[in-house]
Amino acid sequence: MTDTAGQIGTLDFIASEAGRKRASTNRRLRRIITEDPEWTLTIVPPLTDLCLQHIINNFEHNPIVEKLLPKYQKTVLQKLSISLPLSVTANLISDEGYWKRVCTKRWEICDISSYGDSWKRMFFERYMENFIEHFIPGVTDPGVILDALPLCKNFIKKLNITKLLPPIKMDLKKQEEEDTSDSGSDSGTDLPTTDHIDLSVIIEALPNLEELHLVYGVKNCGMNFEWNLFEFTYPDCISLAKAIKFCKTLKVFKLCRSKVDDVKVRVLLSSMLDHPSMVHLDLSHNLIHDRGARAVGKVMNRSKLETVILCNNRIHASGAQVIARALTKNTTLTTLNLRLNRLGDEGGQAICQALLHNSTLVNVHLGSNELSEPTGIAISLVLARNKTLRSINFSSNRIGLDGGKQLVEGISDNRTLVEFDLRLTEVGQENEFCINQVLKNNQERARLKALQQLATPGPA
Repeated sequence: MTDTAGQIGTLDFIASEAGRKRASTNRRLRRIITEDPEWTLTIVPPLTDLCLQHIINNFEHNPIVEKLLPKYQKTVLQKLSISLPLSVTANLISDEGYWKRVCTKRWEICDISSYGDSWKRMFFERYMENFIEHFIPGVTDPGVILDALPLCKNFIKKLNITKLLPPIKMDLKKQEEEDTSDSGSDSGTDLPTTDHIDLSVIIEALPNLEELHLVYGVKNCGMNFEWNLFEFTYPDCISLAKAIKFCKTLKVFKLCRSKVDDVKVRVLLSSMLDHPSMVHLDLSHNLIHDRGARAVGKVMNRSKLETVILCNNRIHASGAQVIARALTKNTTLTTLNLRLNRLGDEGGQAICQALLHNSTLVNVHLGSNELSEPTGIAISLVLARNKTLRSINFSSNRIGLDGGKQLVEGISDNRTLVEFDLRLTEVGQENEFCINQVLKNNQERARLKALQQLATPGPA
């Protein structure tokens, strides 16, 4: 018992001595830190980290990425400043993570699904679009765009230009003189030229451009509205036609809401004859009449177009007849949209007659075209004989009850049509019900066929 007590006492003595020494060491350490203001407990970073930080800090003047090991490249790219000049980063950095940081910092809404799921492509396309949309002829220095083109050209596949600004109206002195005069400027003779930026210079410098969407107009002009802000001029047309003809990679061309008339559309479409890659043409919401429609028909016969959209123009029966003749010979077109024109029954019947011979068209839209029962009878023949059409839109036409009965009779043996829009056509509920039953059967048949194709293994 005595030995055990002695051992415990010895252990307590040792513990107390150890505590005294630690306290003494801590007091000495505190005195050292207090006496030396430069003392720090921070561990010196590894040499590798110091080198990487040096590369990051001096990247603008000495960009080094490719020579680094992959794990070090990742570290550098994650910490690089997004404010570096494009002259340094454009062709050197391909890391999507870096360009994602750049895009999300610059724009609140970023959806890369329209840009091939590429952050870098989205940045350069929107970057160039911003330059073009804010370019004011005679005011903005063209050198700004010309300097940016070499950096952007390899990454741009689509340009979606939602506005194009005309030159400044007039200087203040001239405006004051106009205000004090009696004549004013209502005649339009004193208005300045409204030629916009020459797009041919830009498009010719983009070797990978595949889509071009344009609107010649101004957004959010408010009380400054004037018709000349929405003018697609003849010089504009000439320069654009030149650009289209030069751009052999262009697949999709859209020129909407730009007051394109027959003269200008003929100039534009002449540049698309025998175009090697154009497949989509959209000239909706313009001023195209029958002469312009004839130009469209000519392009359909001498191109590889798959989609033609001419909705909300001024095409009448004679223009529709030209397009119908082109349809009888065309072997590539799959979609035709003539919504909101003025075809009438004469034009509608011509299109339907062409569909009896065409074997490639899949979607046709003839809504709001002043069609009535005679066109309903004509389309019923198409439904009975055409084996390729899958979608027809006849909405907002007065087909009537008798026309509806003809449609029911024509579609009864159809096995391919899956969509038939008959809203506001007055065909009657009973006829519409019968047509929808056929469509449901066709939709189920198409679904089962698609499942069967998925289940069937392809060739090895």
